Amino acid sequence: MRRARGFTLVELLIALSVMALLAIMSWRGLDGMTRAQQLTQLHTDQVLTLQTGLAQWSADLDAMLDVEELPAAIDWDGRALRIVRASNDPGWAGPRIVAWTRREQGGAGLWLRWQSPVLRSRAEMLQAWERAALWAQNPGTEERRQEVAIVPLADWRLFYYRGNAWTNPMSSGDTQPATGTRTTPPDGVRLVLELPPGQAVAGVLTRDWARPTAGGNKS
Repeated sequence: MRRARGFTLVELLIALSVMALLAIMSWRGLDGMTRAQQLTQLHTDQVLTLQTGLAQWSADLDAMLDVEELPAAIDWDGRALRIVRASNDPGWAGPRIVAWTRREQGGAGLWLRWQSPVLRSRAEMLQAWERAALWAQNPGTEERRQEVAIVPLADWRLFYYRGNAWTNPMSSGDTQPATGTRTTPPDGVRLVLELPPGQAVAGVLTRDWARPTAGGNKS
């Protein structure tokens, strides 16, 4: 009778090599799936963050208040957009000042939002109005505590809708009907964002807002 024979050393080494190769291929497949899931989640988070920021932008404009204590309900100085808006905090009636700007941080631009506490007096309103402008130019520690970073931003531009036309708020073409020293809010605001490459959403994004009380069918 023939003697039973086992694996030779060469056969065993070949089998181990094949198993190792299969393990490496399986690991690479799992690693690729994990990376794809992480990238998808990152892109989803970036899109949701941008949508939240744009929703907050529209909410600030929708809640705009034209109060006599301040020279304007909305003001664009080329660096920051300041808005007087009604507070949406339950039990805290009163206006607050919000501001939006773009600032370089760590070599990259960021779209930022700032807001004041609820304001109770004319003096508080004037102080918050000035603080909002200061925050956009040279923020201190206290101002930075009240800011929120929205998304990376390469550049941004604003336009007002007045007199059936979109114009630069800082140009002479933007006619601002005024009563005394006060300027009336525009009928619409156009926001143009330049989002940097490498994000889930990149390129130029335009968002139009129309004042609910504006007359006519404007778009």
